[in-house]
Amino acid sequence: MKKILAISILTIMFINPGHAQDSKLIEEVISSLFVGMKTKNPELVSPAFHPEAIMHTVVSGESGGTLGSNSVQDFINRIATTPENIVLDERILEYDIKIDGQMAAVWTPYEFYVNDTLSHCGVNSFQMIKTPEGWKITYIIDTRRKDKCK
Repeated sequence: MKKILAISILTIMFINPGHAQDSKLIEEVISSLFVGMKTKNPELVSPAFHPEAIMHTVVSGESGGTLGSNSVQDFINRIATTPENIVLDERILEYDIKIDGQMAAVWTPYEFYVNDTLSHCGVNSFQMIKTPEGWKITYIIDTRRKDKCK
């Protein structure tokens, strides 16, 4: 069984070597977004997004979820104006990346900390496209919950 798995992985790497490179580049874009958020650096956050990107969040309610929205520019402004004594740290737990040509879907469970205290957890779902400037986030939707985080 281990031999079959090893052969399968090697076959995938040789058939589509660009896939591994694109996955790495996609992770770097998402990582830079959250490093920029933690360091309050809009110059790291802004380049991660396509100019027409959209942001949503699932707001949980007793009878189901509703959709909350936020503009990318508002998000960037909030990051840049976060008080100095507050650290916003979204920690990605894993990346599940699916790529088809110039499009990627990325599923990232996360934990969100404010000043090293767990605030909430959930999952981000990113839609990305490969542009001449590199991979860009076109859409994010996330969930947020305070229970079942660890």
